[in-house]
Amino acid sequence: MVDRIDDRYYGTGRRKTSVARVWIKPGTGSFVCNGSDDKTYFSRPALEMIIRQPFVVIDKDGQFDVWCTLSGGGVASQAGALRLGIARALVQLDEKYRKPLRAAGLLTRDPRMVERKKPGRSGARKRFQFSKR
Repeated sequence: MVDRIDDRYYGTGRRKTSVARVWIKPGTGSFVCNGSDDKTYFSRPALEMIIRQPFVVIDKDGQFDVWCTLSGGGVASQAGALRLGIARALVQLDEKYRKPLRAAGLLTRDPRMVERKKPGRSGARKRFQFSKR
């Protein structure tokens, strides 16, 4: 979905079962995720690095305000979804960002999902213990 309201640009990101709805606009570099700032929502430094990657790739870190709603999955999965949503919103802002973001792999949705549990087994791939006798 592509949307532009006033000076905001929208992007949707998904990863595993997480969904991120992201709006960006030129500003001071603030992140608001589900009503709280990024430092409290993504408490690990690695997750903060993940969500800032699209801005670092295009050398615009700290120049955009991000407002997002995140749902589903865990915080690591939500960080991956937010990264994709930000990258898609940046492409909506200016098409010249597509090439560097694509080269960095930030516009590709990660297709990996949890494999379903199979009938008669205790998990997706776990087998019963083999006994020779």
